[in-house]
Amino acid sequence: MKKPNKVKFSVVIPTRNEEKSIGNVIKEIPKKIKKQAEIIIVDTNSTDKTVSIAKKLGAIIINEPRRGYGKAYKTGFKHARGEIIITSDGDLTYPIGKIGKFIEMLENEKLGFITCDRLSMLDSNNMRAMHRFGNRILSLSANLLFGMHIKDSQSGMWIFRKSILPKLKLKSDGMPFSEEIKIEAWRRGIPFKEIKIKYRKRKGYVKLNTWRDGTRNLIFILKKRFV
Repeated sequence: MKKPNKVKFSVVIPTRNEEKSIGNVIKEIPKKIKKQAEIIIVDTNSTDKTVSIAKKLGAIIINEPRRGYGKAYKTGFKHARGEIIITSDGDLTYPIGKIGKFIEMLENEKLGFITCDRLSMLDSNNMRAMHRFGNRILSLSANLLFGMHIKDSQSGMWIFRKSILPKLKLKSDGMPFSEEIKIEAWRRGIPFKEIKIKYRKRKGYVKLNTWRDGTRNLIFILKKRFV
């Protein structure tokens, strides 16, 4: 992939052993966006062909040996040069082919932050029942604790302006980062919108531990609200 003369968009994707899907994720990014974009893969010690596949497709590879979902994104954001940042998982669950439409929405509606709602249009075969239940509990908790009105606090696909990052107080280095970035955008008065998407069944093995990660996320937002 030819590198753009001017980078307007940064697509940031954290990976760990995503060789079955990362190639298709990168290929699905619309050509119109690619012409003005850098694709940043933040890889956390993959032992398969994830890195070589992504590199062949023109992605910038950043090695992040420190584990943690939030840590990977913070590292990616530091390297991002684009005015608009788009995030996605590397497992082909998110409709990254639709990001052109989402970017237009961000710009036309003068938004600062868009997050995607996986749950409202979810095919139950594409997410475990306990995972769906945990997501709904965490979303309800975020709404009650912070006065938010969102359906999916755990979604990992966001489209936002890089300029808002200095306004956000992001502390989590782990899975709670996903809900924290939404909470911070909401609390700081960033023009915010949640949009429904079709979430697909992931390629490869599931890395989440529903009970462990769900409990950590709940404890994190309780502390963020009251401590």
